[in-house]
Amino acid sequence: MTDALPSGRESGLRPEELTPRRVVAELDRFIIGQDKAKRAVAVALRNRWRRLVVDDALRHEITPNNIILIGATGIGKTEIARRLARLAAAPFVKVEATRFTERGYVGGDVESMIRSLVDDAYDLVREELSQEVEEAAARGVEDRILDQLLPPLSGVGDETRERWERSRESLREQLRRGDLEDRQISIQVRDGGKLPFNVVGMGNDPLGQDIGEALKGMFPGKKKERTATVGEARKLLRDEEIDKRIDEEKVGREAIERTERAGIVFLDEIDKIAASKEGGRGPDVSREGVQRELLPIVEGSTVQTKHGSVRTDHVLFIAAGAFHVSKPSDLIPELQGRFPIRVELESLSQADLERILREPENSLPKQYAALLETEGCTLDFTEDGFAEIARVAHDVNQRQENIGARRLHTIMSTLLETMLFELPPEGDGPPPPTRVVVDRNFVAQRLNEVVEDEDLSRYIL
Repeated sequence: MTDALPSGRESGLRPEELTPRRVVAELDRFIIGQDKAKRAVAVALRNRWRRLVVDDALRHEITPNNIILIGATGIGKTEIARRLARLAAAPFVKVEATRFTERGYVGGDVESMIRSLVDDAYDLVREELSQEVEEAAARGVEDRILDQLLPPLSGVGDETRERWERSRESLREQLRRGDLEDRQISIQVRDGGKLPFNVVGMGNDPLGQDIGEALKGMFPGKKKERTATVGEARKLLRDEEIDKRIDEEKVGREAIERTERAGIVFLDEIDKIAASKEGGRGPDVSREGVQRELLPIVEGSTVQTKHGSVRTDHVLFIAAGAFHVSKPSDLIPELQGRFPIRVELESLSQADLERILREPENSLPKQYAALLETEGCTLDFTEDGFAEIARVAHDVNQRQENIGARRLHTIMSTLLETMLFELPPEGDGPPPPTRVVVDRNFVAQRLNEVVEDEDLSRYIL
């Protein structure tokens, strides 16, 4: 017997179908280039499934090959990790290493990232179970609404009960057709989940907040009567009916198990806690302290959460950083040893930026086209339009700070700002355009002045 891994949310593939080649192919749908990084994370993901099917005696000895992604901002590090987690339906949390401090100083607690990871796992499991009971919950909502439209009978004869049942089924058919959505009814709903007392010392402490949430579950609140339309009541009662059918303790147990076997932590800006010795500065004690706080979590330790204790031995850690003024070798040796896979990502060329505009399923041009379509305007991008946007983005990245593909966001926003503001038209203004072609001339007319003015370019782009 082996532990089951959930099927992927992005692709619908079962775990055994997520071969390294299939993983890379799925990542290619959203991320351009960076083949080395994709291969590294694909192998790491496949090794998780391989670990689960080896003999029990060896399974617990196999630890994840944690990865460090090295490269400037905006070249796909975070997106690779995020898409990988979605593909595998794995609990995922992204944290910045700079938010943590060593014990005894003001700042984040390193264990909080594992508690956040468990929370994400809990949400995943609960969403899956909610889908399983959706049909039964919908039937329960129907019954509660029907009880208000036609209250149950008691102590009546068979003939009266038969008429009542026929009337109820007739109402059920009307309810399912949507004929009764505007009918007013009174329903009993939960009155929030506030604690009936104050807990001293909770504050912003993550563990204190977890305790507070657990206490809220013990005091779910009273019921209150509310008047609503049938349509509103359906939405209000749905969550209550789903809650009735879900075992919260089971959700918590499964969340812990899923975190331990499939959790992914993306630890960003790890280069900023490396104790660089450049420029004659000695090792930064505070940064080294953060590394030593992180080390037990990455090595494998037990963290207490509101859902129970969780072991981090098989959590996959993907670290990332630009490493402009430091190197991975500036990390303490113990932490370096826990990240054996190191991949240097490539800077984005003008051709890469053009592919990012044209190829991904969720590309920026497709997003803006969908937004303007809601206003009755068709947005068409030509090949030379893509090329010009990419050229401008690459040029600005070369002249200013290189923020990679994120530069496309600022340029697209500036390029289409007038249209986004003026649609829909108001008053006696000119009729709105029904089709706009974004070609080289369109881009040049709107961006040349900004790009050529160095000071303006720095401010806007």
